[in-house]
Amino acid sequence: MINIKEDKKLSVMNHSCAHLLAQAVRHLYPHAKFWVGPVIEDGFYYDIDLGNDVINDEDLSKIEKEMKKIAKDGKRIVRHEITKAEALEMFKDDEYKLDLINNMDESNVISCYTQGDFTDLCRGPHLETVKDLKYFKLLKVSGAYFKGDSKNKMLQRIYGICFENEEDLNKYLEFLEEAKKRDHKKLGRELDLFMMSEYGPGFPFFLNNGMILRNELENFWYKEHTKEGYQFVKTPIMLNKELWELSGHWYNYRENMYTSEIDDRIFAIKPMNCPGGMLVYKNSLHSYKDLPLRIGELGQVHRHEASGALNGLFRVRTFTQDDAHIFMREDQIEDEVIKLIRFIDRMYSIFGLTYDIELSTRPEEKYIGSIDIWNKSEKALEDACHASGHDCKINPGDGAFYGPKLDFHIKDSLGRVWQCGTIQLDMNLPERFDLTYVDSDGSKKRPVMLHRVIYGSIERFIGILIEHYAGAFPLWLSPVQVNIIPVNNEYHLDYSNKLKQILEENNIRVNLDDRNEKLSYTMRESQTKKIPLTLIIGDNEVNEKTVSYRVFGSKDTTTLSIDEFVQKINDAIKNKSKNI
Repeated sequence: MINIKEDKKLSVMNHSCAHLLAQAVRHLYPHAKFWVGPVIEDGFYYDIDLGNDVINDEDLSKIEKEMKKIAKDGKRIVRHEITKAEALEMFKDDEYKLDLINNMDESNVISCYTQGDFTDLCRGPHLETVKDLKYFKLLKVSGAYFKGDSKNKMLQRIYGICFENEEDLNKYLEFLEEAKKRDHKKLGRELDLFMMSEYGPGFPFFLNNGMILRNELENFWYKEHTKEGYQFVKTPIMLNKELWELSGHWYNYRENMYTSEIDDRIFAIKPMNCPGGMLVYKNSLHSYKDLPLRIGELGQVHRHEASGALNGLFRVRTFTQDDAHIFMREDQIEDEVIKLIRFIDRMYSIFGLTYDIELSTRPEEKYIGSIDIWNKSEKALEDACHASGHDCKINPGDGAFYGPKLDFHIKDSLGRVWQCGTIQLDMNLPERFDLTYVDSDGSKKRPVMLHRVIYGSIERFIGILIEHYAGAFPLWLSPVQVNIIPVNNEYHLDYSNKLKQILEENNIRVNLDDRNEKLSYTMRESQTKKIPLTLIIGDNEVNEKTVSYRVFGSKDTTTLSIDEFVQKINDAIKNKSKNI
């Protein structure tokens, strides 16, 4: 999947198409006023104030038609440089442009672009003519607050995308159709995985099938972390204000925290697990021999997200982070990060997810610690990447204020990229909490600390997996692994019940569909529910004590003895295979 922002030619084309959109909207809605129209990874958008008019998805074709008419006319796109005074006069009736202009210094070069009867403020660059904008599509319309502030007016945001040729546009539109089929909110309802309620916006309810999936992911997490020498803790969900002041969250994250008053003291529901992890470390004395100390926690956190940003399981107000805090000596950093990258690689490979790594380095301003420590830390992370067999893209200046970090960008089956795992080196919290260990010479030393997640959050990772697998989970994850369908209940139900019992005794999740429905209907429904294995039990199976099964998505039928079938399933589950 292409990133429009990173492709220079497509970025310019999409920015020009955003202006084409604005011009068409101005023709159709002469009173329209425009805020900004930037290029984004998947195209462009424009934020528009239309007064009392409301654009819906059905209106987009009308706007597209006007855009094509303007493009066919073929006007040149001309850049002008003007003074701040000229800009203020030119846009004197547009409060949105005045806001932009008033925030510019007198020394700024102010540029605008004109195409036919439409002029807008813009830094550019743009194409030379609108006639080069032929292959575009308006995708959707939504609401967006002016400047992203809920206290401001709600504007209308129109999204679109533009390509150089029709083939690329059609490929992208096909991709969008496939992504729509995989939408985790749609599949979450159809497969009874989770639900949302107006009584708790942003607070997902996991249903029975979703809990099975979630428990499998968590059990896998615990099992693999145990192999890696992690200890496990559970820290309180609510802690008092003093702790959050000590950690720095109260001053930097207060607006996203939920609070309550207990015994005349202010408490906050944790937005992060880290401060609790610090208290766990501080609870006992540590020697250099104890390090590295790996402490894992599946900790539920709460963050106040804007209602407009909520999106199924991808953006919620409560979620479970698969956190771990690793305390070590400075000389252990590189070895520990190498070990961690290999661990993350093993975890992601189980799901068929590939990834790229990005190293975010010291911010230009507002960082703590000496530049020498930052340089050593960044080098340790970069060297660890290379030593583990991976390259890393440098993202300069985007590290946290307390240290550099490695971000893991996973790629799903549609080629979409998701940031999930991260390894953050922290020079701040060990200092704030006065964490120490006793070194070999008896002196007290400050440990180095890593924050890390692999799933990122259980909820979001489930959402990604739903779309990655299109709801057809591998056998080990599937809420129902086997669906038994007797051809005729009168003759085949008893044997089907015995099969169900045998499978359940082998810890296989099984459903028996004994409804009096046509076989074609129950078979089709088994496919709709994306159950990995469907058993069809008829006369031959009953008489020969066998099973005949179909793998999801296949029309081929395989017949095995009961013991062979059970062994195959158990092997596939043990090996985390897609199917048997």
